[in-house]
Amino acid sequence: MIDGIWWLVIFLAVVAGLWLLAHRRGDKGGGKDKAAKSARAKSLPNDALQKTAALLKKDFKNYRVTRKGNHLLIIKQGKKVAMITIDKKLATGQRRLGDVPIINYHRPPSRAQLSANLQEAE
Repeated sequence: MIDGIWWLVIFLAVVAGLWLLAHRRGDKGGGKDKAAKSARAKSLPNDALQKTAALLKKDFKNYRVTRKGNHLLIIKQGKKVAMITIDKKLATGQRRLGDVPIINYHRPPSRAQLSANLQEAE
């Protein structure tokens, strides 16, 4: 017969072995690394939004551009004129959020597109 102390030793060895196995398998699956990568990916700038913001600042001096997450907020004389998003999943065009039009593009817009859409939004 096995004494009580040996049962305890065997039990603790099995628990430690299972914990090590789970710990190693968890690292391969992502765990904390996956969450860190997704947070890093969200914080990377959207190149299309950066290009659009630069175009607005360069060619449309009377508008103020503020970047908010995944969209640009366009302000003229303290009044919100439009919100610009660049998202391939959404339909191209305009919709409204309250009294502010939301303009969605699939790629960075040209100067002519921006000019027409901003005049229409005002």
